[in-house]
Amino acid sequence: MMKKLLGRANDYLSLVKFSHTVFAMPFALVGYFLGTEAAGEGFSLKIFLLIIACMVFARSAAMGFNRYADHRFDSMNPRTAGREIPAGRISQRHALVFVITSSVLFIVAAGLINRLTLVLSPVALAVILGYSYTKRFTPLCHFILGLGLSLAPIGAYIAVTGTFALLPLIYSALVLTWVSGFDIIYALQDDEFDREAGLYSIPSVMSRRSALIISVLLHVVSALLVAAAGLAGDGGVIYWTGATLFLALLAYQHSIVRPDDLSRVNLAFGTTNGIAGLIYGVMVIIDLLTGIL
Repeated sequence: MMKKLLGRANDYLSLVKFSHTVFAMPFALVGYFLGTEAAGEGFSLKIFLLIIACMVFARSAAMGFNRYADHRFDSMNPRTAGREIPAGRISQRHALVFVITSSVLFIVAAGLINRLTLVLSPVALAVILGYSYTKRFTPLCHFILGLGLSLAPIGAYIAVTGTFALLPLIYSALVLTWVSGFDIIYALQDDEFDREAGLYSIPSVMSRRSALIISVLLHVVSALLVAAAGLAGDGGVIYWTGATLFLALLAYQHSIVRPDDLSRVNLAFGTTNGIAGLIYGVMVIIDLLTGIL
């Protein structure tokens, strides 16, 4: 029985790609600590845990719905045919129940923070769930994904302060361009399938070389936003060290993916960006805490 339960748990963790939480979670925590600094308040374990809960539930709902909405296309694509729903390890009905449950828990967690986060929670859900359908009509789907993840820092900041501010919005813009850029790299794997299936992505509507150029340009903007965040937040040595490592890893991922060689796309997409986001987020937080203390 225990082995079966662990197997089911692993199926759901795989369904939502739980390991990819490292893309947005560090930036949510950056938003939280920016908020505590701005509000002049100490560490609140309750708000901290509720922010983490919101991140986990929102991302679970988004990824679960993506797999639910795309199960027909996933079953036709050799690269994705082994995913949980096409392979029959999780039924469509159970996946939908999982999405609904995660969405409700997200709204509840947001409501326990403050009134503004409660009011904005359905808007956030509309963005992160709606992304799954954008691939059916626009190659700008990468930017909708980036927008969804970019809600993390500003959302966490609002959770603490109940207000908007410029610096967390800069971090949100950074997440938007960073995620959009590396999602274009990830989509290179399916450019031919997307064209045949009538799905849209930047790689499917233009050449791989052009798509990679757009990805590079987005990450150039990311670099500018990293600099803007450091200047606006009066970042210290720790911040700029983290920023340098983050940007070096962004440059590295572009050096290992070429139009005629996609063999290291997963290394660029998952591993490199996961490490980059984690290092940068942790060092931004350390820099903030050393400044506060």
